Amino acid sequence: MSFFQSLFGPDINEGVAEAHATAGAVLIDVRTPQEFAAGHIEGAVNIPVSAIDQVARAVEDKATPLFVYCASGARSGSACQALARMGYASAQNIGGIGRWNGEIVQGGK
Repeated sequence: MSFFQSLFGPDINEGVAEAHATAGAVLIDVRTPQEFAAGHIEGAVNIPVSAIDQVARAVEDKATPLFVYCASGARSGSACQALARMGYASAQNIGGIGRWNGEIVQGGK
């Protein structure tokens, strides 16, 4: 972790770029369905942190690289800890959508 990451948390822009460049990766938005519908990153799957134990429905292979975000990085951090306990060793907290510089997509489930 770089000095700036320790101050500001993960860089979601770098995380999304890495997710797109990683074969088989899944981008997970752990915000509420209402937050997700209001705006999310294209290609993201919504699995709220309160239902993170349901991840196996979307991602069966526990070796799948998971890139997890929320609004600020706090819920995604909690989700990554839970995912690690569930055996998903490749889950990365990429921070909060509030720092996303790309396009926001509205709607979806």
